[in-house]
Amino acid sequence: MANNFELHKVIRPHILTLTPYSSARDEYTGKEGVFLDANENPYGSVIEGEYNRYPDPYQWAVKEKLAPIKGLRPTQIFLGNGSDEPIDLLIRATCEPQKDNILIMPPTYGMYKVCADIANINVIPVPLTSDFQIDKKAVLGAINKDTKLVWVCSPNNPSGNLLDKNDIIEIIENFDGIVVVDEAYIDFAESESFNSLLDKYPNLVVLQTFSKAWGMAALRLGMAFASEEIIKILSKIKYPYNLNAVTQKLLLEALGNEAKKNEYVAQILQERNYLTQKLAELPITKRIFPSDSNSLLVRFDKAKVIFNYLLENKVIVRDRSSVILCEDCLRITIGTREENDSLLSELKNFKH
Repeated sequence: MANNFELHKVIRPHILTLTPYSSARDEYTGKEGVFLDANENPYGSVIEGEYNRYPDPYQWAVKEKLAPIKGLRPTQIFLGNGSDEPIDLLIRATCEPQKDNILIMPPTYGMYKVCADIANINVIPVPLTSDFQIDKKAVLGAINKDTKLVWVCSPNNPSGNLLDKNDIIEIIENFDGIVVVDEAYIDFAESESFNSLLDKYPNLVVLQTFSKAWGMAALRLGMAFASEEIIKILSKIKYPYNLNAVTQKLLLEALGNEAKKNEYVAQILQERNYLTQKLAELPITKRIFPSDSNSLLVRFDKAKVIFNYLLENKVIVRDRSSVILCEDCLRITIGTREENDSLLSELKNFKH
């Protein structure tokens, strides 16, 4: 169990007593009836389809179908507009502006700091080690009485590697606040999700997404998994109808295609091996960092020059060379064989 973790001490006091907005669909959840409660258009939509009624604000049909896939209970699931929504909500639920802080481990996903900055929350950066692992002693030493959240991105972005599971568990067990493990890329890793530890650690939150392995980035759909108590807090402060009816319908359809998702993952992993092998043969490649995600962090000779050269030739990668520990590095998403060969062809033609 977490060391002295009590949720009511982590959540901002006024959030605990907040009266949430009560929508028409909170007062009546049935499907049958004469609906004269929500000021909707009774005649239908101006486009084909039944879009005139508000969607389920808690997405229960989706959660009930998703829960067995994730090995969880529907009440342990929060669905949001991308993972960015629960990231923002967790900060707003726990941190008092100009007083409390969050701890991040750069290089890492940028939205943790952006959401904190918007909310005027202090950020404690504790860099990863040179091999992109947790500096556990430094993290535990940097936590103070005002630290409410510790953010762990595993597999990490932009380095692509899994962080040591035992280090993460030790932080969970020695921190009185909430530890958020962001598993956006977990489908590409040979590792069990931290979901299996949710019932053991009440201060653990796990984030996942439909944007990567499921190929649904355009829908902006993220997941947070946690104790029922934490999920209730997130549901209490979210916007009433945060996921529209079309998204929910498409998600129900997608959850019936898990086998196709697994096929995509297998193809991406095959291409990751291919691209790793071919990049290693190029004289401009200085180092390819180990990856458990759908991208490779690669150190090049003259990375910024190569980035601009690729851009001019309509091959778009991510320049990470200005990020801590990522000097002269580009992050390359794994593409199809045709896309990967286009990248390799341009790199072979690069004159340095």
